[in-house]
Amino acid sequence: MKKGLFITIDGPDGCGKSTNAVMLCEYIKRKGYKVVHTYEPGGTAIGEKIRKILLAPENIISPEAELLLYEASRAQLVKEIIIPAVKKNRVVVCERFYDATIAYQGYGRGLDIEMIKNLNKTASCGVVPDLTIILDIDAEKGLKKAVSVSKDFKKGVADRLEKESMGFHKKVRAGFLKLAKEEPLRIKVVKVSDTIESTQKAVRKEVDRIL
Repeated sequence: MKKGLFITIDGPDGCGKSTNAVMLCEYIKRKGYKVVHTYEPGGTAIGEKIRKILLAPENIISPEAELLLYEASRAQLVKEIIIPAVKKNRVVVCERFYDATIAYQGYGRGLDIEMIKNLNKTASCGVVPDLTIILDIDAEKGLKKAVSVSKDFKKGVADRLEKESMGFHKKVRAGFLKLAKEEPLRIKVVKVSDTIESTQKAVRKEVDRIL
């Protein structure tokens, strides 16, 4: 591989981003590539502090402040981790990226989508994923799963975003699917199967197309 690749994995809460990202990274390593696994919000020292603010269930944050916090975390991650790794010909696998901001803060919160896209361009320094995989799952089913396996808080305790209404989460899912229709070459939708192995097989199929 003459240049690095940037792959993002996204989708509604509880879709299995983290599990699939870990399995995918191991798969890519076995194929002989050097891999960097990261995530949003977080992935850097500054990003982790922002993550705690964003996800703490007791925090009351305006939609606009929420948006800018996500963008700040992204800007740091792109400059500190993603760009340097791609320049070193690494395959970067990132859980969530700017599509999530459009889905959650745009379609979910109702903020102006064009404004969000402009902020995304600034925060990402123009970096565009080579491939984005949307893991699609029913909103209600996914949310129950997300709360039961929370990695930021005690299992069974919802984070600030997970505490939002079912209507909010349905809008987020619809937003992801709309984005996939708008950018079919970059964004591929993978239906979450009953087994992680089946889902991961479909994910690997999409990744093999660009490796």
